[in-house]
Amino acid sequence: MSLGFELLGTDGAARRGRLATAHGTVETPTFMPVGTAGTVKAMMPQSVAETGAQIVLGNTFHLMLKPGAERVAALGGLHRFMNWPGPILTDSGGFQVMSLKELRKLDPDGVTFRSPSDGSQHRLTPERSIEIQDLLDADITMSFDECTTWPVEEAAAASSMRLSMKWAARGRRAFRDRPGYGLFGIVQGSIFPALRAESARELVDIGFDGYAVGGLAVGEGQEMMFATLDTTVPQLPADRPRYLMGVGRPADIVGAVRRGIDMFDCVMPTRAGRTAQGFTRRGEINLRNARHRDDPRPIDEQCGCPACRHHSRAYLHHLIRSEEILGAMLLTWHNLHYYQDVMRGLRSAIEGGSLDAWTAAFESEQALGDIPAS
Repeated sequence: MSLGFELLGTDGAARRGRLATAHGTVETPTFMPVGTAGTVKAMMPQSVAETGAQIVLGNTFHLMLKPGAERVAALGGLHRFMNWPGPILTDSGGFQVMSLKELRKLDPDGVTFRSPSDGSQHRLTPERSIEIQDLLDADITMSFDECTTWPVEEAAAASSMRLSMKWAARGRRAFRDRPGYGLFGIVQGSIFPALRAESARELVDIGFDGYAVGGLAVGEGQEMMFATLDTTVPQLPADRPRYLMGVGRPADIVGAVRRGIDMFDCVMPTRAGRTAQGFTRRGEINLRNARHRDDPRPIDEQCGCPACRHHSRAYLHHLIRSEEILGAMLLTWHNLHYYQDVMRGLRSAIEGGSLDAWTAAFESEQALGDIPAS
């Protein structure tokens, strides 16, 4: 194993761990802000770090198109290019390629597609995806897979999963092992337990530094997602990190941590920050709503982010209604800080053996909802 992963403690199925990479250590459970094109939108790199984030996500598909992986490599790699000295995980590009629909053609060897921006033709294979992520200098590289559509019949899900397993084996052979760098395999199989079990067995036989659960949070709903995790996660090696891709809302993360997941990413907190949505301990609020225009309180009175320390809801409401860029910046900062607060709370609760009590308090507070200004 090229990555170092230490399991520090457990509380039920939940795990408290530490992941060592070439560019630093990550405390788990962890949430990775999404920096798709080499930037976490509306945030400076140092601001991302100040939220408590230790690792960010970049994307093969977007970076191969602009500015190009070879160009990034020539400029010193993605860490230097975006001025993020910490660990980076790169998504393989599979999800974006599969979402192109009429612009792509799938074959057993890979995918040929046209760029949605300029129509230029490109090709991704398992080997090329690994090569691009190597050029970017990703600490954690993801296997190139076919992202199964939703809804899907079992036969189609089986065909998709088995193609992904063949690609995973090819990508593993292409990956360049070196200290502090690792390759994750991605379990597919939609909501079908037998397919998920087959996929997990195949990946464990191939041997990866970590294991991701893909193909969830695509419309199946939280109950089905949790049921799939209940049957899938126990089949993954206990001594390797586990990553649930593209999830999600704070309640989704808490439920997945309780089922043994260590790593998460999602565009939700940053996208919400650009659309006036704020995450708080009492649920979500919309700062565009008129009820906030005279409210002198912070977004969340228990939050220590700059938006909450220095600005009122009324000011944020004004910025958003005035379409000022600062509104998106402050609200994004707050949302990412809140997500990291949730992760800090989960880690502390697992360490203290108090996860049940912490979860009950979290759910109770979320259920109360936001209280209007008096």
